Amino acid sequence: MNQVFDKPFGRKLRGVNLGGWLVLEKWITPSLFEGLQATDETSYCVELGAHAERFLTRHWDTFITRDDFSWLATTGINAIRIPLGHWLFGPGYPYHRSYGSSTHPFVEGGVAVLDRAFEWAEDFGFKVVLDLHAAPGCQNGFDNGGILNVCEWHTDEHYIRHALELLGRLAERYHARPALHAIEVLNEPRWDIETNLLKEYNTAAYHRIRKFCSPERVAVVFHDGFRSFREYIGFLPGPEFHNVVLDIHRYQCFTREDIDADIYGHIQKAAVTWKDEADEMIRDLGHATYVGEWSLGLDLKSVFRRTEGPFDPARQEPDELQLSLAYRAYAAAQLLTFEKYPGWFFWTYKTESSPAWSFRESVNRGWLPGYFGFAGRGVQHFRGLPDSEGQGAS
Repeated sequence: MNQVFDKPFGRKLRGVNLGGWLVLEKWITPSLFEGLQATDETSYCVELGAHAERFLTRHWDTFITRDDFSWLATTGINAIRIPLGHWLFGPGYPYHRSYGSSTHPFVEGGVAVLDRAFEWAEDFGFKVVLDLHAAPGCQNGFDNGGILNVCEWHTDEHYIRHALELLGRLAERYHARPALHAIEVLNEPRWDIETNLLKEYNTAAYHRIRKFCSPERVAVVFHDGFRSFREYIGFLPGPEFHNVVLDIHRYQCFTREDIDADIYGHIQKAAVTWKDEADEMIRDLGHATYVGEWSLGLDLKSVFRRTEGPFDPARQEPDELQLSLAYRAYAAAQLLTFEKYPGWFFWTYKTESSPAWSFRESVNRGWLPGYFGFAGRGVQHFRGLPDSEGQGAS
């Protein structure tokens, strides 16, 4: 097993994603999209045109601030994963038909926001994972890939080349920053993109990043592309390749099997099935693994309706205590498993209206622990059950 990754860093990463900040997602910040037809950052910028700059600049300046980094520091969190769009450095990205008559629709200025985020991260001692979340042509068809219902990144060499160039620019610009921990080469490429193509891209990305970032300081992260980790056994082996990390995302709210599960099934999957998977990956993969995204995203009222016994809706709806206990149990089951890995990142730090997907809201409501640090500060930093006011499922 390649152990080169573990030695330079020494500490486990317990982190959060700063989703919805430099790559818009409508469900995270629905207020930004009120009155618009837009469904993603591309259509947002195209629809608003010149007006997009004013709204996005205000969003960048207010959605995540230094005070948010300060609050995260009080929880003992020590890392942040920052999703980025391929347009970060301004014009130069290839055209896509969804841009319409605008050659370069995206608002400029995000790189200054990222520079500021590095300053805050260094002020509070956070490690930063830079994540190429939205590639040209979109790599997954999701809104988080930049263009909803389009997945064409892998079909055009210009798109692939630009993604690699962006990774090189990120490495060149930030390689000397003390906070830089890793660069993730592509978020969630779709399951039907050929594995060999992804391997070729990931290999090329590794070399682009290594031109500026040494393996002793910076990890190179690639996502599993929604396929078994076993497809990557023997991929990017040492001694040629060092400090390589596989990123997996673990949710229980998208497949039919998960949607139909009751709360006990969700807990069992997190505590047993995913634990067994972690043991296999640690034993067989040959690289470190991060859980780059996870959440408490369950519709628990619906879950309880599928649970036999005292939660039978014919007799009663689950009350605030029952809902809170379910979220806490699901959170604990996941954390017990994810702590087996050298790093995990909750998705996401903050939302406007989905508390089970909001790290801050989940901590404030007592669903997540109030402290994640290593200083032995103990149970006094585990926040108790929340007051009843404002509680409930997402």
